[in-house]
Amino acid sequence: MKTRLLILSLVFLLLATTSMAQITDAEKRLKTINTDTIMGWKKGGLFALNLSQTSLTNWAAGGQNSAAVNGIFSAFANYKEGKSAWDNSLDIGYGILKQGKDDVMKTDDKIDLFSKYGREAFSNFYWSALANFRTQMRPGYKYPDTDKKISDLFAPAYLLFAAGLDYKPNSYFSAFLAPLTSKFTFVTDKALSDAGAFGVEPGEASRGEIGGYIRAIYSKNDFQAEFLKNVSFTSKIDLFSNYAHNPQNIDVTWENLIGLKVNKFLSVNFNTVLVYDDDIMVPVDRNNNGQFEAFEAPGKRVQFKEILGVGFSYNF
Repeated sequence: MKTRLLILSLVFLLLATTSMAQITDAEKRLKTINTDTIMGWKKGGLFALNLSQTSLTNWAAGGQNSAAVNGIFSAFANYKEGKSAWDNSLDIGYGILKQGKDDVMKTDDKIDLFSKYGREAFSNFYWSALANFRTQMRPGYKYPDTDKKISDLFAPAYLLFAAGLDYKPNSYFSAFLAPLTSKFTFVTDKALSDAGAFGVEPGEASRGEIGGYIRAIYSKNDFQAEFLKNVSFTSKIDLFSNYAHNPQNIDVTWENLIGLKVNKFLSVNFNTVLVYDDDIMVPVDRNNNGQFEAFEAPGKRVQFKEILGVGFSYNF
């Protein structure tokens, strides 16, 4: 419980800092600007809700009835004034699937809150510090087994603080290098903590690491080419190396989001996430029978998730 309160306090502090800055007198005098050369706030985002459904009645070829819902919310608020630059983003995703008589299964679940402040050192380079918090909303299971959780809210949760140099030549690209970074992993569920899930020591609710960190992000929705007029694209990659433990084994998180606007409210969205963490053990089907048996030891693996959806979408 103390660990959960610590995480919530840190997240609320980050949110409060963002909220306080947005009500300053400086913002009241500035308008949202779409050009890179003028100071002020630049805000925007994407909300998408994708639905799919299959219904079969006396279908000779076989199959199962299914229904799926997947939602994406991605927003940013970036501010620039004089030699200061402040970037903030929030990404939320959640998806569920009901197939046949099976229980409802979760297909996506994430909360990703990011804030970075920089002060110009020289042309296009900023001395910067950032904070990043990531977790999920609901319990996760190794379906079809729904008796034993393999993840939950704040299990895991990741909190990262970094200080370094940020290269920011324009409003849609930045590359951040931090030789001094603190990364904290929280597992507040007792059963998962006792099992040593997500790299914590068995029985411990958290783990701290010191290392080096690189983050690069490209996000653009105003392409000049005619065939890209209705396309928004975001790609971000995070690399972390633990100085004290296997520094050559780099943790990788790489996410891509493509939105294609068909008309005012209809769009196609494609999202991919690639993750590798040397401390996370995942189920492995070692005898290739399509099932994860209890005797099959988990191992280190590249994790990959892909979501393709067609449905309601709104850019702002």
